[in-house]
Amino acid sequence: MQPSADLCRARAAHHDAVARGATLDNVRLIASAAAAAWAKEGAAADIREDRRLRTQAFAAAPMLPIEPPSAALRGLSENPDRGHADRA
Repeated sequence: MQPSADLCRARAAHHDAVARGATLDNVRLIASAAAAAWAKEGAAADIREDRRLRTQAFAAAPMLPIEPPSAALRGLSENPDRGHADRA
């Protein structure tokens, strides 16, 4: 399961708060590194969620029916006596 962007931002904010409130250097360093890692994961989650929305919108778009070429378009063919090749 991949974390959402909101969860990543919340965890990054939590670790930033821990880093600001820490009195020990090692706790501050670890919390700062964790906050940076959650921020990086949040950026990846934003990209993932945007891609998911675009993909869903594309998949929901109605597919246009394939129509045979009209008689007016047959003149534009390289072989006007045969028309365009039929799709198999």
